[in-house]
Amino acid sequence: MSKKDSGCVQIILNYLNEKNRPYSAQDVFSNLQKQHGLGKTAVVKAMEQLAQQGKIREKVYGKQKIYFADQSQFADVSDADLKEMDCRITELNNQVQTVLQNCRQLDAELKELNSSLTTAEMTSQIQELKAECEGYKEHLQKIQSATNHVTPEEREKVYKERNVYVKEWKKRKRLVSDMMGAILEGYPKSKKQFLEEVGVETDED
Repeated sequence: MSKKDSGCVQIILNYLNEKNRPYSAQDVFSNLQKQHGLGKTAVVKAMEQLAQQGKIREKVYGKQKIYFADQSQFADVSDADLKEMDCRITELNNQVQTVLQNCRQLDAELKELNSSLTTAEMTSQIQELKAECEGYKEHLQKIQSATNHVTPEEREKVYKERNVYVKEWKKRKRLVSDMMGAILEGYPKSKKQFLEEVGVETDED
């Protein structure tokens, strides 16, 4: 037997003894191939050799061969020990489910935080929207203070533009208000103090 074949045999023997559960040769090949680079032919040959030597047990079910560790090497386990093991398994499964649930909750919270604006970003957007609103108001004031005569068609056009600007101004004012509301939920001071600190003036006075 070559050194490589001997190593393959020992790897499989250790694996079956460690797992102590039945496997087919295909199962063992699939489980060990990536980690140890074992070939399927070498695995089948090694398992048949171990069975012939009595180091592992073999059961035939039709055309399928199942291999498992020699149980005589393991100490007997009492019913009390088995019951204790079952309780421990149940306890560990419950802990795993709790950890998985916590992980899912934390993952959802992380996604929500990543999709939210920071306070600095919200403040910057508020200032930009406020500046846009001031520009709309200034434009409206110029239109309203115009003294030159206009035709009915021009007047209708101006009114339509005014309605568009007013509608946009109201929409942006509401957006600014919503953003400030979101910020103020976690802001330790009053709304007035917040507006003073970020330098935002309102038209509510």
